[in-house]
Amino acid sequence: MNASERIDQLIAGITDWRGKTFASIRKTILAADSEITEEWKWMGSPVWSRDGIIARLPDPEKLFNAGLEGNQRRAIDFFEGDKVNERALKNLVRAAVEFNQAKKKKAPAKARAKAGKK
Repeated sequence: MNASERIDQLIAGITDWRGKTFASIRKTILAADSEITEEWKWMGSPVWSRDGIIARLPDPEKLFNAGLEGNQRRAIDFFEGDKVNERALKNLVRAAVEFNQAKKKKAPAKARAKAGKK
């Protein structure tokens, strides 16, 4: 079973408001960029990535509301009745993709510079 099928199965097993909210959030994330891939990591957690997972980013819409006790990863908790700000979520996902792509483009130049110093 691939990651997308596992996520389908996870959502199908959540029969209250959380399943519907999770499905909506997933749809928004995937709509933000057509090349986003779904992965299954960390003891059964769905993860979306493109050139890396979401990193430390500016959050002008204040979507992040849970820190996960770490400096690099942040989270968004949703509660029953919350309205998902789809525009802001798409913008955040797009910013993560841009950040990851910029970081990826810089990496080869740094590697070349290190090789030249040897």
